[in-house]
Amino acid sequence: MIDDKLLLKLTQNLLEILNDDEYCDITVEVGNDPVVKIFRAHMVILNYRSSYLRRILSTNIKKNDGTLPNIKLPNILPDTFQIILRYIYGGRLSLEEYDISDIIKILIASNELGLQELIPYLESFLIENKKRWMEQNFDLIYQTSFENDSFLELQKYCINLISKEPNKIFNSPRFTSVPKKLLVTIIKNDNHQMSEIQVWEHVIKWGLAQNPELPSDPTSFSKDDFNTLKSTLQQCIPFIRFRNLTSKEFLKKVKPYKKILPKELYNNLLEYFLDNNNDDTPIKRSEPRTVGEIKSKNIDSNIITNQHAGLISKWIDKLETTDKLTISNEFKLLYRDSHTEFGYFSSILREVKCQKACKNQFRTVTIYKIRDSNEILGGYNPIEWKFDGNYGITNDSFIFSFKNSDIILSRVRNENNAICNGFTEGPSFGNGDLLATNGLIQCHKESYEKPIRNTDGWDAIGKIEIFQVV
Repeated sequence: MIDDKLLLKLTQNLLEILNDDEYCDITVEVGNDPVVKIFRAHMVILNYRSSYLRRILSTNIKKNDGTLPNIKLPNILPDTFQIILRYIYGGRLSLEEYDISDIIKILIASNELGLQELIPYLESFLIENKKRWMEQNFDLIYQTSFENDSFLELQKYCINLISKEPNKIFNSPRFTSVPKKLLVTIIKNDNHQMSEIQVWEHVIKWGLAQNPELPSDPTSFSKDDFNTLKSTLQQCIPFIRFRNLTSKEFLKKVKPYKKILPKELYNNLLEYFLDNNNDDTPIKRSEPRTVGEIKSKNIDSNIITNQHAGLISKWIDKLETTDKLTISNEFKLLYRDSHTEFGYFSSILREVKCQKACKNQFRTVTIYKIRDSNEILGGYNPIEWKFDGNYGITNDSFIFSFKNSDIILSRVRNENNAICNGFTEGPSFGNGDLLATNGLIQCHKESYEKPIRNTDGWDAIGKIEIFQVV
């Protein structure tokens, strides 16, 4: 049986050691000019408490001139390090004493110092006790959690809030600070507790906030002003369901900004609102999505047909195969290759070129054709390719296969393993659900709903094409 009184005494003694300079044998310089502070500490305690400091101390930092060895930690604020240093010595951290912004700094510093046991403790405290603050400062939480793969619980919190309660992000006082990629994700969500016109107004508000030099009144815009706002919002416009607006809303709220819309889209919307009996009754956002108004575009592919591309467009927009397609997404070719040269080194070279072509690109469709076969395999990735050895997290990806008249669609089941960013693989999906490496491809069911092939053996890739969906 462990007596808490004895542990408390141990903590007290260790903190007394921290405050006593007599046996200190190292100094730690923390911060950057003009905010720098020197802390005295003990190598043996730092070595056993922090994996990061252990790596530094493993190098020969002893000095023969009588001065103490010195470590520099420029990325951590002195006040934050002082809190963490007391935890390193005393093993206790009373979070109720600190502001939430301080806890975020402690979380980031703990990760840098390799204090992995602190990370889930800090994440749980924020999620369980500071939900309102996190909703109001969602941009900071989102940015912090996805800048580092160690903050998995915060990432999960962000994904759940985006998926289930996106209106809380819209209504946050710091809404205009959210990154563009996050805004696009929120707009696409079907769970908004607000009308389409409110979504449009929030998008315009966000766009103006990114360009504070623009007038607040569109009637005062110059041509350059419209072009600036158009450039800022061009990734958002395709996901606004303009046909869910009333005629009056379109006239009062959208028409003043018509120059930021694609000309063909605006003309089609104008025709729609003039020709239809639109009774000014707002359509709820939960109604089936009317996906844009742009005419079909041919796809520049040597593997799939325009009919295949139209089917993939429906899947991207989560339409049924039998639904009428009112838009065909434009497929912009990023990479194409025919696997005519075989061998290990030629395969590695191809994968390097392929990764370079699509790295950091989002909304991509990858198409593989099996060599000496009419079988086609592929997948859609709505998020960026990283090729950093980690899985990409999304619930909107899918994989598919075409063989003769057989068509298989398989949507992601385990969103945490949706996208495979292997160092040495071509674009791949799931935990082997669609894996391409060394000029070969293999599929077996793990992270997606169903297998897209009736074999899990390896086959040679004949052709590959990667498109960005615009």
